[in-house]
Amino acid sequence: MTTTLTPPESRVADPVSNSLTAGKLPNGAPWMTLVASLVVSAGLFGVIALAGAEFNWVGMLIVAAIIYVVVVTVLSRIVEGARRATDRFVTALVTGAFLLAMIPLISLAVTVITFGLARFDAEFFTYSMRSVTGEGGGALHAIIGTVLMTGTAALISIPIGLMTSIYLVEYGRGRLARGITFLVDVMTGIPSIVAGLFAYALFAIFWGPGTRTGIAGAVALAVLMIPVVVRSSEEMLRLVPNELREAAFALGVPKWLTIVKVVLPTSIAGITTGIMLSIARVIGETAPLLIAAGFTNSMNYDMTDGRMQSLPVFVYTQYANQGTPASAYLERAWAAALTLILIVMALNLIARLVARFFAPKFGR
Repeated sequence: MTTTLTPPESRVADPVSNSLTAGKLPNGAPWMTLVASLVVSAGLFGVIALAGAEFNWVGMLIVAAIIYVVVVTVLSRIVEGARRATDRFVTALVTGAFLLAMIPLISLAVTVITFGLARFDAEFFTYSMRSVTGEGGGALHAIIGTVLMTGTAALISIPIGLMTSIYLVEYGRGRLARGITFLVDVMTGIPSIVAGLFAYALFAIFWGPGTRTGIAGAVALAVLMIPVVVRSSEEMLRLVPNELREAAFALGVPKWLTIVKVVLPTSIAGITTGIMLSIARVIGETAPLLIAAGFTNSMNYDMTDGRMQSLPVFVYTQYANQGTPASAYLERAWAAALTLILIVMALNLIARLVARFFAPKFGR
């Protein structure tokens, strides 16, 4: 019996099914289509503007995006086939979603920088608001309060969160571990104002109702930080290969020493990143600090005596309690918001640098 083989050159693929024999759009075709879509959309809204309406830039961009997606998909379907047309369609949607998500972020950054630079001067960082009713003054007392309360909250939450995650990963079994995991999940979703009420009520038991101190604000922030630290540290510890633990156990190393010398050094980069991100998450909280720590216009370095100001509460009070001239209060609010954003950016940068420095280096 003779079997006839068809040469590979004679096989013709179905252009609709896998488009192996279909053509390809020129490299500049998507860009040309985008420009043409913008021109057509601008023309349509320009005609509407000539009729007396205001030119709608947002609507123009949305219509241009729709035209681009439809045209590039149809052209790709005709020239390249169904598979590549679907790829271009999904690529356009993903790119559009990314740009749409970047719009509020860029708008926020530009707005804060534009209005915040007006009072971004030496006086703003060296003076408080004590006895200041109009122009002038600064946010030194709020910066100091933010650093003290956030630092104290980190000192409280980091050991608790890290040891809890170590217990859940290395020791936790049975109902106790499941109960702790459930409570951590619940704490992750509680509103921040509830943490402030808890801290206020806790210290009101010892120092009486109406007492607001910096340590109470730090406890409120710690309640919000602990579940974030636990979750991030737990995930990093679970990523450590079990082979490393088993190798240490095979050498007779105790479990606690294996955790200290093997598990933690291997995951320290990810743990540090999670801790920095948890600090950045609570440093901008307003409601819990407004309830637990209150606000003041004077410097206060004592965490246990008197109210303490913070940058988020400073922004709120300057905006909500505007005096004369109102522009001075708004400028201080925008400058404090810019300062807070720069602190958060610095924390994220430090987290990246620490993660890169402490990351395990294999093959060196």
